[in-house]
Amino acid sequence: MSKKKDHDFAVRAFKIIQEATGDKQEKPLDTDGKHPNAVALGRLGGLKGGKIRASRLTPEQRSEIAKKAAKARWGV
Repeated sequence: MSKKKDHDFAVRAFKIIQEATGDKQEKPLDTDGKHPNAVALGRLGGLKGGKIRASRLTPEQRSEIAKKAAKARWGV
């Protein structure tokens, strides 16, 4: 059994126990199995990273990256 299925089973079991005991607490992990605070910090760094990277690239480098992305997406 894969980790994803194990996790889904554990989440379902957790919800069943909460319903049976009447204990409705916020679950500590989001649906992807990641801690919400860690996700927020990663997103914060990610939002900064793209702008900083773009500012450090030359126009030629940005153009090459854009061409590569278009080819990967549309086969152009």
